[in-house]
Amino acid sequence: MESSLINLKVLLPFRVFAEIEEVRRITLETGAGSYGLLPQRLDGVAAISPGIFMYETARDGCKYLALDEGIMVKTGRQVLVSVRNAIGGTDLGKLHEWMEKEFRGLDEKEKEMRSVMGKLETGLLRNLEKLTRD
Repeated sequence: MESSLINLKVLLPFRVFAEIEEVRRITLETGAGSYGLLPQRLDGVAAISPGIFMYETARDGCKYLALDEGIMVKTGRQVLVSVRNAIGGTDLGKLHEWMEKEFRGLDEKEKEMRSVMGKLETGLLRNLEKLTRD
């Protein structure tokens, strides 16, 4: 295996969805837009928005996944993607349709619950920061 290629692991809450070796490049969706990732890119973290995730290998070419929200962590040649839900496929139209239906079609109660949980987490972090300063 070439040392300049990425090892990709896609994690769901209760299982490993996929482990792909020798990945040449990755494209994912974030709140700030599309994010491209090459093997030489510096290490980093990105919050993933629901969208189409693309990766390319020498053997299989471009492959696509529909991903729910989550997080991507790159350390060295390892890229970990942890999301709530994922589905793979070859038909981009069907993946996009499924993604819209499943991931972006949240009802108002779930959107409100996620908003409240985000506010609670932010408040908790602020309070912990105050305690450590005191």
